[in-house]
Amino acid sequence: MDNFTFYAPTLYEFGRGSEEKTGMLAFLTGSRRVMIVYGQKYVKTNGLLDRLRMSLDAIGIEVVELGGVQPNPVDSLVYKGIELGRNRNIDGLLAVGGGSVIDTAKAIAMGIPYKGDFWDFFAGKALPKEALPVGVVLTVPGAGSEGSGSTVITREETHQKLSVRTDSLLRPRFAVLDPELTFTLTAWQTSCGIVDMMSHILERYFTSTRGVEVTDRLAEGLLMSLIDLAPKVLADPTDYNARANVEWASTLAHNGLMGCGRKEDWSSHAMEHELSALYGVTHGAGLAVVIPAWMAFMAHHKPSKVAQLGRRVFGVEATDDRSAAIEAVAQMRAFFSAVLRMPLTMKALGVDEPDIDELVSRLHAHKGDELGSYYRLTPADTRQIYELMLDESQRASLAEKEAVSGQMSA
Repeated sequence: MDNFTFYAPTLYEFGRGSEEKTGMLAFLTGSRRVMIVYGQKYVKTNGLLDRLRMSLDAIGIEVVELGGVQPNPVDSLVYKGIELGRNRNIDGLLAVGGGSVIDTAKAIAMGIPYKGDFWDFFAGKALPKEALPVGVVLTVPGAGSEGSGSTVITREETHQKLSVRTDSLLRPRFAVLDPELTFTLTAWQTSCGIVDMMSHILERYFTSTRGVEVTDRLAEGLLMSLIDLAPKVLADPTDYNARANVEWASTLAHNGLMGCGRKEDWSSHAMEHELSALYGVTHGAGLAVVIPAWMAFMAHHKPSKVAQLGRRVFGVEATDDRSAAIEAVAQMRAFFSAVLRMPLTMKALGVDEPDIDELVSRLHAHKGDELGSYYRLTPADTRQIYELMLDESQRASLAEKEAVSGQMSA
């Protein structure tokens, strides 16, 4: 196990009616003029925004609103929020929604006190040193941004989807988690969220660090819980206990606990970010395509941890690692497809003609010549993994193009 520092200062207010405490929680952060950031009008029509306003008004906190956050949040709304926040002298942010909303609020929070372009942080030109306090009222669990120090934003002009990761600066000061606020999520939203949670666990689980049995077992337990809970929450979206456990799993998957003392990987996320940046796919659905392809590659190149996952989580009985790893991939695909109804190929994802050259080029331009820590992936490796995401017709089309290109070269 590696040395580590784990600091997770977020206060979690969990349970029925917990959003009623939002005003008090915001006040305790020192905020007196808060910008509420949200996505679509649903939080208005269902009355949640009005209830939050009342909670803030009751304690004397002024409110500014910024709506319109879309999935795969973009820089243009962050710029708008920074300008609005400066003009109204806000001193805190309240994100009401899921990961896209929270990530937008975090980017605004570090952009307002910064004298330069907030994109400097995402482009690696500057490190964030201060940020306004951020609070969260979570309505869409999955991204785990309510408990992490990370944010992901897409630059519209260049289609770059990049992240900023901090130990504590961008961690929300508080997160309100009321499972009843998730009852109206669609099956698609719920399933995409569960894939996202599982991916956050797997990015840490697949490690080259030895001697991490405790966090291995924590990760395996969370994965097994999600596999057990998924059919229950999909069958009855108002099952409070199922929703509650899934929502708490979202936070535990991404608050850093699963990564203590171990090197993390994050190559699957990097590969998916290029997919969603270029083709606008839903992040969780994109991960459902990427993860099994990544695991299938590892089954033939470094099968040990994939085999362990298969044996401990899916009950695979094969004794040799490669066979166990191959079966683990099959089990993961079956869960994503049969239970969560997720796509498993780019074609099913809605990407009919993927430009793999462009995906690989952009990926390594952003992440360097090699990426990942469990197994260092070269451009040839990531190309192979992207090709594993194609369906049969797409593979045939790719082979035909490569044959024509070879003839022309000759």
